[in-house]
Amino acid sequence: MRILRIASVAAAIGSLITACVFGKTKTIDPSQAGAATRSFYDIQLKTLDGTANLDLAQYKGKKILIVNTASKCGYTPQYAELQQLSEKFTDKLIVIGCPCNQFMEQEPGAAAEIASFCQKNYGVTFPISEKLDVKGSKQHPLYRWLCNKSENGALDASVGWNFNKFLINEQGQLVAYYPSGVKPMGPEITEAVQK
Repeated sequence: MRILRIASVAAAIGSLITACVFGKTKTIDPSQAGAATRSFYDIQLKTLDGTANLDLAQYKGKKILIVNTASKCGYTPQYAELQQLSEKFTDKLIVIGCPCNQFMEQEPGAAAEIASFCQKNYGVTFPISEKLDVKGSKQHPLYRWLCNKSENGALDASVGWNFNKFLINEQGQLVAYYPSGVKPMGPEITEAVQK
């Protein structure tokens, strides 16, 4: 009986890892998308220390890559590529990291610890939001918009792990979702940024 339970748990974990790593990229042709129920730029988001608003409207005219981040994850080294992406496409793209502690508690630190970790280990200069929930009953309004076609007019998505990525175009429309395994400097993202 115990072996069966262990095998069952192992299978469930394997399925989760497969979904997170090998999940499918979703891209949307904005001309085919429905109307969003509210503007992406109206969503309220706070800075990492929680003291100021991170005004999304200031980024109109640029693409925005939203990434749920964590400091103790196997994907944490993607911070380096996110910084590289941010620097390479500084005129076209804003990367926004959104720390989240919902996946095996891999982002346990307070705001100051997260900021120090990102700067010290990866030289992060792109904006980092407050720590937030990307799923569940306390899902932040940003992720409610990103994950629900009824709000974004483009697609339904589910954040299954750290370092899932959502690409917003210059007009504030959701145009792509990338699972954790898609590297920030890989062709899927770099080619989409250059379009």
